[in-house]
Amino acid sequence: MIINIHNSWEPQLRKEFNKPYFKELNNFVVDEYKNYTCYPPEKDIFAAFNNCHFNDVKVVILGQDPYHGGGQANGLCFSVNEQQKQPPSLINILKEIKNDIGMTSATKGNLETWSKQGVLLLNTTLTVREHEPGSHQKQGWEIFTDFVIKMISESEHPTVFLLWGGMAKKKRHLIDNTANHILSCGHPSPLSANRGYWFGNRHFSKTNSLLQQEGKLPILW
Repeated sequence: MIINIHNSWEPQLRKEFNKPYFKELNNFVVDEYKNYTCYPPEKDIFAAFNNCHFNDVKVVILGQDPYHGGGQANGLCFSVNEQQKQPPSLINILKEIKNDIGMTSATKGNLETWSKQGVLLLNTTLTVREHEPGSHQKQGWEIFTDFVIKMISESEHPTVFLLWGGMAKKKRHLIDNTANHILSCGHPSPLSANRGYWFGNRHFSKTNSLLQQEGKLPILW
């Protein structure tokens, strides 16, 4: 596995990369990419960490695993490459932004612009086999991303954590809510959104208000 990660993360993650579980995970991922079509492209597995540097993290959004259709996943949760059709969850995210802040998001589906403003778009599992959602879960990725969540929570900079849906909410115990901000709601998927658990959460304006309270620049959603 190509571990091309920005050097701002390297001091924090060096020991994690050398642990037995990560070496087993690495072997698993290498074997999967060799024998099956997997996503995202290997060069983009750690894109979340390359686009959003450690000291710049202001917001964390958690996803589950990458999109499993051809050409969609780019290493950032909920994000797709610009030429790709927007998946339903992403469509609902962009609808809520318009409803919340009264403006259409500038993004066309590729959320890299968010990432570069300090939004860590982190899937809890960083890889997946084509057309097999969840196929790379419970292989070690969750141990790694749990460590990342806890590490950010314990950093000296207060962070806004957006927990959308049941999976993300299960990570609440990793976050120090006395030093950070947690906003939670239902998942943006149609199943949840159509039941009234997504729309109206106003997480985007609330996040910006919290950032401004901390003396930080708001996110241009």
